[in-house]
Amino acid sequence: MTTSIHLEPLTATAFAPYGDVLDASGDPDKIINQGNCGRFHDRARLDFGPQGRAGISIFHARPRSLPYTLDLLERHPDGSQAFLPMSQHEWLVIVASDANGTPANIRAFLAAPGQGINLHRGTWHGVLTPLHEPGLFAVVDRIGGTPNLQEYTLPQPIQITR
Repeated sequence: MTTSIHLEPLTATAFAPYGDVLDASGDPDKIINQGNCGRFHDRARLDFGPQGRAGISIFHARPRSLPYTLDLLERHPDGSQAFLPMSQHEWLVIVASDANGTPANIRAFLAAPGQGINLHRGTWHGVLTPLHEPGLFAVVDRIGGTPNLQEYTLPQPIQITR
């Protein structure tokens, strides 16, 4: 029997145990550029560890569809990882809490067009899962000499549904 979980809307409150939601909702913190730009200031807790530095990469991921079969989670023990979509499409964000080194209590969020996320250091998450072309994301994460990836294959896949 396949377990399934339903998508939740991506909100700052629901996502707080796993990371930060990056969007331009509400009033900006500052108005800059001669009144022509609202700045939503310092919205993510970036963490690159003691021997890492920030790097910006571009990911081009193949779009997936719903229902989506989840069979792999990963985490980055040495630093945070932010995903900033480069198009205005919804996308899938899958996260889990940690239970003694393995993922538990998996949750799936539907990010609205224009929403990005920053995963806190060590947060279990699914792979990058756009739902539409072009699947382009700017990714801000740790660059360093230590291996910063742990993968976990689920003993039984989980279906993600609307």
